[in-house]
Amino acid sequence: MIKEVIFDIDDTIYNYEKGHEEGMHCLCLYAKEHLQIEPEEFRRAYKEMNQEIAKRLGRDNAAIHSRSIRLQNLLERWGKPLFPYVKAMYHAYWDTLLKESAPEPGAIACMQELKNMGIAIGIGTDMTAMIQYEKLETFGFAPYISHMVTSQEAGVEKPHPDFMALCIKKSGVLPKECVFVGDNFKKDACGASACGMHGVWYNAKGRELPGGAEEFAGRYKEIRHFDELVPYIHTLNAE
Repeated sequence: MIKEVIFDIDDTIYNYEKGHEEGMHCLCLYAKEHLQIEPEEFRRAYKEMNQEIAKRLGRDNAAIHSRSIRLQNLLERWGKPLFPYVKAMYHAYWDTLLKESAPEPGAIACMQELKNMGIAIGIGTDMTAMIQYEKLETFGFAPYISHMVTSQEAGVEKPHPDFMALCIKKSGVLPKECVFVGDNFKKDACGASACGMHGVWYNAKGRELPGGAEEFAGRYKEIRHFDELVPYIHTLNAE
């Protein structure tokens, strides 16, 4: 019997890519106006800084997602003042993303149906915690969430077993009683399945399976719309 559904956040229950692009566009405009940095140069340097920070910290670290750390390091590289620019640019990006993004079709209705079924809802996401709280509140998911795990809290990123173990521990149920839903095939669907949960790949964009997917054949469920999730849970409960 399924007692818990755990959702990823970014590009799973809301559309991250659209908001991200709008946020980057806003950052480029800000950098040109206030720092005299051209948009092409800003994007190039921003991408380079992402790679540099990831190399320095390692990929299994939530700090690699921190926009404030990226922006701070860029300003230091350019010899620009940190104050007030780090805070202003941080808000230019995130406020725009939150304004321009929206819940994925059917996501809120799905959570409402799960709640009506008596199924608890958790969150399992790679990211620093506070901005994820902002997203859940802004997009209307907050009332449905019972508990949450971020990679900042877990100390590792998905699909690390310790991350998944913390999700299971917080759920208070057995792994086989949990469904984990996310858009990243390896991190979400496969990572959850490897830890005994029912992994669901939310593939609304119709992406092709990545290399090595054959190893997980029959161990995950692919859905293209949230209308498919509750029927899948009914199937699991009937087994």
